[in-house]
Amino acid sequence: MKDKYFELLKEKYNTPESVYTELMNLEAIQNLPKGTELYLSDVHGASKEFKHILKTGSGNVREKIENFYGDSWNEEEKNQFSLLISYPKKVLSSMQASEKTDSWYYQTITHLIDFIGFCAAKYTRSKLRKALPKKYRYIIEELLYTDPSSHKDRNDYYDSILNRLIELKQAERFIVSLCGVIPRLVIDHLHLVGDIFDRSGGEYTVMKELMQHHSVDIQWGNHDVLWLGAMHGSKANLLTLLRIAARYGYLYDLEKTYGLNLRPLFLYAENHYAEHAAFKPKLTSGTERIFNKEKESLLNRVHQALAIMQFKLEGQLIERRPEFDMDWRNILKAIDFEKGRITIEGKTYSLDAFPYDSIDKHAPNQLNADETYIVETLLASFQQAEKMRRINKFLLRKGSMYLVYNDQLLYHGCIPLKENGEFACLRLKEKDLKGKELLDFFEYHIKKAAEHPEKQEDFSTDLEWYAWAGPLSPLFGRNKMTTFERYYIENEETYKEERDPYFDLRNEEDTADAILREFGLNPEKSKIINGHTPVKVKKGEEPVKAGGKVFVIDGGMNAAYQKTTGIAGYSLLNNSYGFQLVTHQTFDTRDNLLGEKSKEATLKRMIDKKLERKLIKNTTIGRSIQAQIEDLQSLISYVNDD
Repeated sequence: MKDKYFELLKEKYNTPESVYTELMNLEAIQNLPKGTELYLSDVHGASKEFKHILKTGSGNVREKIENFYGDSWNEEEKNQFSLLISYPKKVLSSMQASEKTDSWYYQTITHLIDFIGFCAAKYTRSKLRKALPKKYRYIIEELLYTDPSSHKDRNDYYDSILNRLIELKQAERFIVSLCGVIPRLVIDHLHLVGDIFDRSGGEYTVMKELMQHHSVDIQWGNHDVLWLGAMHGSKANLLTLLRIAARYGYLYDLEKTYGLNLRPLFLYAENHYAEHAAFKPKLTSGTERIFNKEKESLLNRVHQALAIMQFKLEGQLIERRPEFDMDWRNILKAIDFEKGRITIEGKTYSLDAFPYDSIDKHAPNQLNADETYIVETLLASFQQAEKMRRINKFLLRKGSMYLVYNDQLLYHGCIPLKENGEFACLRLKEKDLKGKELLDFFEYHIKKAAEHPEKQEDFSTDLEWYAWAGPLSPLFGRNKMTTFERYYIENEETYKEERDPYFDLRNEEDTADAILREFGLNPEKSKIINGHTPVKVKKGEEPVKAGGKVFVIDGGMNAAYQKTTGIAGYSLLNNSYGFQLVTHQTFDTRDNLLGEKSKEATLKRMIDKKLERKLIKNTTIGRSIQAQIEDLQSLISYVNDD
């Protein structure tokens, strides 16, 4: 077998020179500084904010401009250049024709070429070439590797290229292409640590950005698995994500984006439900303009209809999965229909304007004929939507429950713990699951559910609902989800959801150390990157925990969370020298940024003390390259022995 492997390797490198060349190339790459990684979490459809962070490299573009131009440029020049790189089309269209002279084009292109050369210093020519747009690749490389100051002929050659570009009216297109290269160079790899979906309707724009990104991985969040479950046939998941869309006023956006057939739902809700104050849509300033009273009233009724169908489907799921041990959350069966009350955990409460006519008191979890038709129609249109199919495929290919990358541990939710800090155990399929094994179990079944989306009530698909709302789900991290209580019970004591002990214990170094060891990592060298729970900055909460071993990077990127957090999200950067935490302040619109020509609304904070620079050979990719080097060295020995 070994001989066969080396024979195949010889076919790829069919001369001694090709082996030596590749070996020297790989060894040289190992000694380059590692690229900068960007960690983001909890985007929740905030597409404008997400795209802004990518365009600015989470403030990294502006920082590199500072490093490159230093005192040779003033602050206004640096800010204008930074803005041009991030929003080239907008900046160019906002300029007066008199400003865009041939001289301005020449100087701007020269500055961009010089800056690209600076940003690409840690990359091989081969890697840089892949980052360049194909239509201008040759020209950019000629400009990058021509030093006009070295010789008059070279200067003439450089001038000739630029002047011809300008004469052919290609300067603006060329500038836009150059600007697009820079964010790719300043951020080598993107980690999305969960929750792309829900709270607003920009999730498809976010997904398009991710699908086009040059290097990305995803750690699924609870909202992501909610959508994955719906794609794989979970009716409870589907009704839940549609209810959330109705609650936050973007249900019409989903209808338009994915071509969902919502008409039967709208007609049914209009005929069977009256308005209820608890179901008033939570509209942001951006969505209020598009809603008149009639639309808002219909959304209120649709919101109710979706909630009732969701509770019925959840009750059915709980009944067919006794192993989930959630019968105490079979909420509709706890209603006393004669007295109009409900008993929850031994206490009885009255219900506020509950739609008793929508439920068969003898079979409360049973969908009526209209509801059955609506659910089947919704599921069919959701699963058949081409955009949903692309999203599903990408999330499965790039996603996982957790990731170990460059000796850091990334996961969205939590590692369920007991009060004493031990790993909590969930018994499923006759196995006691905890720690890493628990997350592996969920990942296996999420991928298994994707294999047969027509199996709507199999264990794997039902587990995707448990991942959303189960008491020991590593993505949920609470003992229950009190959606029903918040809608229909006035007593706020019923709204309380107890957090998993993890969320308090992750402040302790001992807990972080135990989790890192569970995943085979060295607590002295590794860190945990976590999302899921918004960091309440305005209340003094810190995102850095456990003596710097845990980063919680959910800072409320979506506007729905910003009243809680007081900021517009966190991002985390890891370059060859260590970690930087970036705090993002809110900005109203791109036009405001252009008008003010100010710095991006970010604040960077160094986490690590000055460390020895980390090279590629000390990374996950470096270990893969090292394996290739060892194979080539073995091939040389094999050929020599032969």
